[in-house]
Amino acid sequence: MRDTDPQTAAAKVLWHFTMSLDGFVAGPLHDMRWLTGFTVRDGLIKEYIDTTGAVLAGRDGFDSAIGDLRPYGGAWQGPIFVLTHHPEDARPAEDITLLSCSVEEAVQIALEAAGGKNVEVFSPTIGRQLLAKNLIDEIDLHIAPVLLGSGVRLYDMEGCQAVQLHLVNGDDPTAAVNVRYRPQFHPTDN
Repeated sequence: MRDTDPQTAAAKVLWHFTMSLDGFVAGPLHDMRWLTGFTVRDGLIKEYIDTTGAVLAGRDGFDSAIGDLRPYGGAWQGPIFVLTHHPEDARPAEDITLLSCSVEEAVQIALEAAGGKNVEVFSPTIGRQLLAKNLIDEIDLHIAPVLLGSGVRLYDMEGCQAVQLHLVNGDDPTAAVNVRYRPQFHPTDN
């Protein structure tokens, strides 16, 4: 298996997250402090900055983790849409548009605003809804070498059928991805 081919701007809807090895994209209460200290392939962040035209986020993540922060440490500038059932009680944030519509309509609004570039979905809930409606083009994950144990899962759909995925960056699209880690304990850990 090779690393992922460079991202391209092709009006794709990407469900994009860094995820813990145990499947969490955020800690409890959408805590994102665990995302520090990991290395990524050279040029990866620039690829996303260059190919992303709009971001579609959820209200829970906006309220607790995103707020006034811009993606990629503020290096990316573009339209951010937050899908919510209650826009009237959302705190105002500069350059963020609150949407109260169906996920289908929200993704169409974001695609139009993206101007031919990709829409990044930064919400597990919205991503699951779009996946169920066949509106996700790719799931783009960066697996961080950490076990969180609890928090917000990427895909948590009790009682649903398994969703088969095809690996984009390999010769066999049905190949499993193999990783091997050793636990690193700190002197204060028990």
